[in-house]
Amino acid sequence: MTTTIGWDIGGAHLKAARAENGRVVAAAQAATPLWQGLGCLDAAFAELTRRLGRADVHGVTMSGELCDAFATRREGVIGLSAIAARHLPTPRFYAGAAGFVADAAAHALEIASANWRASAEATALKIPDALFLDIGSTTTDLIPIVGGRVAAVGADDASRLAAGELVYAGLTRSFVMAMAARAPFAGQWTPLMNEYFASAADVRRVLGDLDEAADLMATADGRAKTRAASQARLARMIGREAEDAPAPAWARLAAWFAEAQVRDICDAAFLRLSRGDLAANAPAVVAGAGEAIAREVARRLGMSCLGFSDLTGGGAEASLCAPAAAVALLAANVL
Repeated sequence: MTTTIGWDIGGAHLKAARAENGRVVAAAQAATPLWQGLGCLDAAFAELTRRLGRADVHGVTMSGELCDAFATRREGVIGLSAIAARHLPTPRFYAGAAGFVADAAAHALEIASANWRASAEATALKIPDALFLDIGSTTTDLIPIVGGRVAAVGADDASRLAAGELVYAGLTRSFVMAMAARAPFAGQWTPLMNEYFASAADVRRVLGDLDEAADLMATADGRAKTRAASQARLARMIGREAEDAPAPAWARLAAWFAEAQVRDICDAAFLRLSRGDLAANAPAVVAGAGEAIAREVARRLGMSCLGFSDLTGGGAEASLCAPAAAVALLAANVL
């Protein structure tokens, strides 16, 4: 029995998934704030290797080359691939349409931020027509699959942003100041403080629907991950203190920010779907830490919904680690 482990090296998390006989059987993630130092990645590789065990094949994808630990994408790909090679026997790097390669330096720009395509390609193996919708901690991917093929317009971050296939909106790490320009409070519209006082995790924590296991980063102020502390951080976004209003007022404010984020993602989806290349009855395949938000987006789009892990196995962990799960499955098919 051939076993594969897929790895997704992000700027904030390292994710890994183990596949056996074409199904994901385990997945996990570890916090890796690369902007604070690359040593955390070595520790995360060691931790996840202990948790997932050995494998015959290791496939690697990444988006962490974008972090400001590196001056360029190419430098980032080379640096991260070297760290991976220290921990994994003969890793193969996912280079998008070019497939898996051994020489990361020779394919650096194809490897850079190609993890979204891995997820879409793995989905295309299971279902011929769908909108793949992955809402992670930081970003959202919206990728049509048409006739069993990835039908992305964009191939890099710039073109994907323009096409509505990439949105910088995520469950936990989005800055609240980027979620809206103003907010309703106490019967008035108020501008926001353009400071990193609060994150999307605070919004979800105040609403009471955050799985704390999905929020591995420190808070904006370094204080506690409690509803009261999140209320205080949200209050600061509009120049107030939490004591200025009762808890229901902060819940309404949080609901506004959550709604603004859903609308941004829906706007991108409507833009991409307006090209008319996806069948009208195609379902959405949803994944990521924000899978519940993705299901709401699908509902608003009038699309039926399938979970990524329903296609791949692995349960909620595989959904959370979709690109890693995808690379594990793709590597089993081609290596």
